[in-house]
Amino acid sequence: MPFKKFLIPAGAVFLVAYAFYAYSWPGVAIVVGGLVMWMLLHFTRMMQVLQRASARPVGTVASAVMLNAKLQPGVTLMHVVAMTKALGALQSPKDAQPEVYRWTDNSESFVTCEFSHGKLVKWEMVRPTSPTEIPAVTPAQPSDSVAP
Repeated sequence: MPFKKFLIPAGAVFLVAYAFYAYSWPGVAIVVGGLVMWMLLHFTRMMQVLQRASARPVGTVASAVMLNAKLQPGVTLMHVVAMTKALGALQSPKDAQPEVYRWTDNSESFVTCEFSHGKLVKWEMVRPTSPTEIPAVTPAQPSDSVAP
């Protein structure tokens, strides 16, 4: 994970250098154009995810059970936000690692996700406890008076 931060820029520099070696300046223009297009695609995807998330309340999800079933270790926070179509409610102190977010559904079930450096490490789903005993409703007793 830490070397991914250096691997992508190093790969981009290598591609530009190889394009210059093989095709001179026209090759550099094509490779740089491709890299800019790749960055624009990622930026556009991020903007679409955030635009969809802005339409829903923070920390809500349609179904916490379905979210729990779809989560996998190592997915990014942006991927989880795209799945839930809502930003998570931050549970940890701001700018602290690991980051903890919570998504709640209408039945008050919630999924708490822990992200370390933007990647999902672990998650937990909590369902509300059901009422222990619901008092039985007795049927209405017929009245003793009889109508003529």
